[in-house]
Amino acid sequence: MQRARLALFLIASGWFAFAGAQTVPAPAVPLTGVQSQSIMDVKPDASNAPGYAQQTNGERGKVQPGNNAPMWRQVGGGVTGYSSLPVTQAPEAGNLIQPTVQYPGSRVTSSGEAWRQVRNNWIIPYGAALIAISALALAILYFTKGALGKDHPDTGRKIERFTPLERAAHWTNAFAFLALAVSGLVMAFGKFFLQPVVGGTLFGWLTYLLKNLHNFVGPLFAVSLAVIVVLFIKDNIANKADFVWLSKAGGMLGGDHEVPSHRFNAGEKGLFWWGITIPGIFVVATGLILDKLIPGLGILRGDMQVAHMVHATLALWMIALLIGHIYMGTIGTRGAYSAMKTGYVPEGWAQEHHELWYDDIKAGKIPAERSVQSASGAGASVQV
Repeated sequence: MQRARLALFLIASGWFAFAGAQTVPAPAVPLTGVQSQSIMDVKPDASNAPGYAQQTNGERGKVQPGNNAPMWRQVGGGVTGYSSLPVTQAPEAGNLIQPTVQYPGSRVTSSGEAWRQVRNNWIIPYGAALIAISALALAILYFTKGALGKDHPDTGRKIERFTPLERAAHWTNAFAFLALAVSGLVMAFGKFFLQPVVGGTLFGWLTYLLKNLHNFVGPLFAVSLAVIVVLFIKDNIANKADFVWLSKAGGMLGGDHEVPSHRFNAGEKGLFWWGITIPGIFVVATGLILDKLIPGLGILRGDMQVAHMVHATLALWMIALLIGHIYMGTIGTRGAYSAMKTGYVPEGWAQEHHELWYDDIKAGKIPAERSVQSASGAGASVQV
């Protein structure tokens, strides 16, 4: 019995000792490294810390370890940092990311990303669609109506439609525009249809060559465009006959007789203003900015982005419209190409396509031959 009592006593003592050991607090051990903190106690950017806005990234790391968001907000906000490059040579060297903007068709984002969205989501796909629609419409017109006009016999009586100066300016501007259009289209769309065929290396060299061609032909286009505007502007002023022509769509919607017009009809005048002159001026101006040839412009990335969007949009617009001009001046109208090639048109052609112009020539208001021709000229003038 005495042994049993001793055993129970030992068991009870061990139990109480074990229980006591569980409740005795462990000795305090100093913590090192990162300390946790309730997120509810921390304001955005840890702005409750004294002098937080002036802290360096390293000092902020003591409050919120690894938080570089404030620095990147400054970078994304267009804050200019230090750069050893002179401002005159690199005015944006201290700006890694451009400020937030919203270009037409883009989200509110950094300027570079907004430009990318406009180019890739709008200019490229819709520009390609515009050119394709223009070409398709002309193909449908050709296969449904064929070439416009009649074949006129050579009676020896011809009218000078374009002087040598006018033809020289036209062909110079035409070849410059074709070089710019082809090089621009390859640079814009070549990676979709050309690069898969020729490979990346050849495509890279080709675009490099075309880029330089584009840059050197641009000034030639600008000068010839100015000459074109000066030479033809007086005959492209709207008059009463143009409104009649427009009301009847030039006679293309019905009947075989063209609506009478002066030297240029309303469609040709519209192309002169809205397909060549006005967009051409902006295309030239933005091209000069992109080439950094206008003092004070083209240095900042934002200037280049806006200039590129305007340049590309109007260039594609001009290409789509001038496809129609090329069509009407070659296979679309009988005798039109010969007029620009030789400068002269038969008397019947002038009467058929520009009856009011022909009537003024017969009445003596306009000379039938406006340039001085040699004895072996292209033909005699109209005898009234």
